[in-house]
Amino acid sequence: MKVNREMVAQAGLKLLNEVGLEQLTLRRLGTELKVQAAAIYWHFKSKEALLDEMATMVLAEGAPHLVPARRGSDWKIWAAAFGHGLRKTLLAYRDGARMVSGTELTNTEYMKTVESIGSRLLEAGFSLRQTVVLLSTIYSYTLSFVMEEQAVYPRPKERSPRYDIARRKARLDADELPLLRQSGSILFDRFDRRYKEGLELILQGAAAQKISGK
Repeated sequence: MKVNREMVAQAGLKLLNEVGLEQLTLRRLGTELKVQAAAIYWHFKSKEALLDEMATMVLAEGAPHLVPARRGSDWKIWAAAFGHGLRKTLLAYRDGARMVSGTELTNTEYMKTVESIGSRLLEAGFSLRQTVVLLSTIYSYTLSFVMEEQAVYPRPKERSPRYDIARRKARLDADELPLLRQSGSILFDRFDRRYKEGLELILQGAAAQKISGK
C-alpha cells in the first residue's frame, strides 16, 4: 500500500481517538496502515512533525466554526465565536488540545480565518496590539481550558475516576479549605457554562480596554 502525507495524518487522527496522545507512535501508525515504519518516516521524520501536520489539519477543518454566521455582527460576537469555535474544534478529537499545543502549522488555512477575525477587530477600533493580545488570550484560555476538560472527560461523557467530585470533597478539610471544598462542581462539571463565563470575563476586559484606549 502506498501512502501520502495526508493519508498518514488522517490515520494519525483516527489512531489518536482510539489510543490517545501517549500511545500514538509512528511505528504503531505504520502497523495500523499495514506499511513498513520506513514508509511513515519517509513523510514524517518524528512524532513532532506528524503532530504538526495533524494539528494543521484539525485547525483548518475547524476554521469555518471560528466565525459568526452573520458577518455583520459586532466585535464581541466575532471574538466569542473564535473562542467557542476553537473549543469545539479541539473537543472533536481525543487529547485534541494537548495534540495542538506547541505545534508548528504547515499551511496557512487556519491563519487566514484568524486574519479575517483580526481584521474585524481592527475595524471595530482595536489597535493592532490590542487585537493580537485579545486573540492570543482567547486562544491560550481555550487551549488550557480544553486540556483540563479532556483530562476530566478523556472520552465524551466518560468521566475519569481521578476527578470524582464527592471523593475530592471528602479529602479536603472543611475548616482549612472551605472555598476549595465547595468548588469541585464548578471546576470539574458543567464545562460549557464555565467556559462561557470565563470567556465573558476576557471580553469584558477587552471592552474596557478599548474604551480607555490603553
